[in-house]
Amino acid sequence: MKNYYLAIDIGASSGRHILGLVEDGQIKYEEVYRFSNGLVKKDNELCWDLDQLFQHIITGLKKCKEIGKVPVSVGIDTWGVDFVLLDSKDQILGNTVGYRDNRTNLMDECVYQVISEDDLYKRTGIQKQIFNTIYQLMAVKQKNPEYLEQATSLLMVPDYFHYLLTGKKAMEYTIATTTQLVNPDTKVWDYELIEMLGYNKELFGTLSEPGTVVGNLREELVKEIGFDLEVVLPASHDTGSAVMAVPSTKKDTIYISSGTWSLMGIERMVADCSLKSKNANFTNEGGYNYRFRYLKNIMGLWMIQSLKKELKDAYSFGELCDMAENSSITSIVDCNDISFLSPDSMIEAVKDYCRSAGGTVPETPSDLAAVIYNSLALCYGETVLEIEALTGIKYDCIHIVGGGANAEYLNKLTAKNTKKLVIAGPTEATALGNLLAQMIQKGEFDNLDKARECIAKSFPLIQYETEFI
Repeated sequence: MKNYYLAIDIGASSGRHILGLVEDGQIKYEEVYRFSNGLVKKDNELCWDLDQLFQHIITGLKKCKEIGKVPVSVGIDTWGVDFVLLDSKDQILGNTVGYRDNRTNLMDECVYQVISEDDLYKRTGIQKQIFNTIYQLMAVKQKNPEYLEQATSLLMVPDYFHYLLTGKKAMEYTIATTTQLVNPDTKVWDYELIEMLGYNKELFGTLSEPGTVVGNLREELVKEIGFDLEVVLPASHDTGSAVMAVPSTKKDTIYISSGTWSLMGIERMVADCSLKSKNANFTNEGGYNYRFRYLKNIMGLWMIQSLKKELKDAYSFGELCDMAENSSITSIVDCNDISFLSPDSMIEAVKDYCRSAGGTVPETPSDLAAVIYNSLALCYGETVLEIEALTGIKYDCIHIVGGGANAEYLNKLTAKNTKKLVIAGPTEATALGNLLAQMIQKGEFDNLDKARECIAKSFPLIQYETEFI
């Protein structure tokens, strides 16, 4: 009998239900349901529609029943940092505000009145991003203190969905680290820091590792969906899942989880919370089996996604890649500049940056795409040098996983700018990593190394050599 596993991978722009199984020594998967996602304006705030997303979760589960492939377990991963506050009746307090909202403007200054930026990094090892949960909670404290007073629990977005499925609250470790409130040595909440900031420590429950069984579906959902299954925690932070699917067992491996964000880094067993690491803007996010994802957040394909949308989807991503390759523009932007986080117009943001930097202003779609792709690749090159300087290790290759592994021109530029062999694939890394956590829990693989070896055998990997550029 075949054991199917279901990964529900929800990103900032879309979500999908991916069914997977191990057959003939390989992992096979199929997408059974896909749905759109996005921030919507509500009460002048950018918010997620979690009710609608949960309905999509249920619809996708029903689809599995319809096609006769009932999974033995399911896990949900999403983006990081965003959360819900629940009252005593487990109802959400306020809006489910997303990380691209501007409510965190100046909240870093409020946090630094309590603890300095340097000391905060020493305690958590987490890269400063103005949208981190620590700053979002400060925004709630400053603007809606009644929510914190009324709240009895806090759940990150995937934790909330797991709760809706099972009726049981579990807080998963990898996504919890994105809050900037977890101690990298003890691997639990830094309750002293939480109290220093005036947040109620009772909101922060016990952390669970990926592979933990939360429970079975609530009885009413079993009746609605038509079957029961176990809910198993994956690495609930999508990057945590994506890194699990990097098809390499070598310790000295650089990866880029390439999607809306480009997360570029390495795995290590001990966090680097030094000021040298902080000044290079690296983060120590939690990973599977308490590994650390030592990486840098780079703005990523968000810029090209925004360009595509602003051009009314007149071109596919492949076409934009091809057009960029034929452009001769040489202007470069800083991909991590705050102006690209949530601009009203990405086109105008890129133009304004080039104009203020004294470069050629891109006017055509091909030139705009070229500026973005070239800027990303340059940033990757700089990041490799930083990783090597911080670790004292020379790396041979870079594994690119996620949707960006399909961006052939960007992969070529990455090989050229980093002077490393680039290995691209698999593209559905996040969903695959989600599946791996469930499969390991059920005994399909003895450990993560064995699972990664199977990933390498199961999917085509494309190599880009620097000398071919």
